[in-house]
Amino acid sequence: MSEEVDVLIVGAGPIGLACGIECEKANLNYVIVDKGCLVNSLYNYPRNMTFFSTSDRLEIGGVPFISHNPKPTRPEALEYYRRVASSWSLNTHLYEQVEKVKKEKDIFQIQSSKRTYQAKNLIIATGFYDLPYMLNAPGEDLPKVKHYYDEPHPYYDMDVAVVGAANSAVDVALEVYRKGAKSVTMVIREKEINPRVKYWVKPDIDNRIAEGSITAYFESNITNIEEHSIDIKTPGKQITISNDFVLAMTGYQPDFSFLKHVGVKIGDDEFKTPVYHENTMETNIEGVYLAGVICGGLKTNAWFIENSREHAEMIVKAITDK
Repeated sequence: MSEEVDVLIVGAGPIGLACGIECEKANLNYVIVDKGCLVNSLYNYPRNMTFFSTSDRLEIGGVPFISHNPKPTRPEALEYYRRVASSWSLNTHLYEQVEKVKKEKDIFQIQSSKRTYQAKNLIIATGFYDLPYMLNAPGEDLPKVKHYYDEPHPYYDMDVAVVGAANSAVDVALEVYRKGAKSVTMVIREKEINPRVKYWVKPDIDNRIAEGSITAYFESNITNIEEHSIDIKTPGKQITISNDFVLAMTGYQPDFSFLKHVGVKIGDDEFKTPVYHENTMETNIEGVYLAGVICGGLKTNAWFIENSREHAEMIVKAITDK
């Protein structure tokens, strides 16, 4: 038997929760479905991560976010969003993946890994952190290759390769180096460390590379991964170095396949920006709305929690106005 709702929200991140809160305010029957845990992307952030935003910019639903630090930490954020979900008694169905969506007349028939739904409206707030860019190198499926970084301790006295040149790669390289990795090698496609790396961190990584504490191969990529070594193609030569772990900090991308499955039109611009109405967040499919980071396509730095919280209000207003 199908569960009937006014709104089905895909994604239990901060913006998905904000959409649920607005549904609560509007007395709409809704459910928030997520294939992982509550705020799953935040849970997968490095354990010692500190947010760029201050706590007040991460608040939703009028619930105060009090941090003991100038910028909140990952554990504080997890605690905060648990408190938000509990305070609003949000209807969340976690560890449940949406598998099929089909629109019949004005109703969406939705099949998840656990049950079926009939929904009048669909909000997609899936973010982008679940699909890493792959290295596409033989051996990438070995357990030693990680696309998510947790903490430095497992890499003590290990030969570690970090792939990437942006903030996450730089942070990881510096942390595992300072926490006792035997060697740290950065493998970077570009000619230099990303100029947009945090201004207070960039001199640090530049100096560590210059002094040889961290080895960097620019305009290079990993071509093969073995249990105890990796092959690197670098200008003018191919080298093999000892390696225990590959930390691929290569970035993440939205789930375009799900958007296409639903029927959402994807733009032909370089960022593959999904098509939606800026005032209502409604897509080319009537009744399907986008919220949060997913709106930027591959331009994943366009939308954050702090500047997309308003999407929830816009969407629910558009739904109730109908």
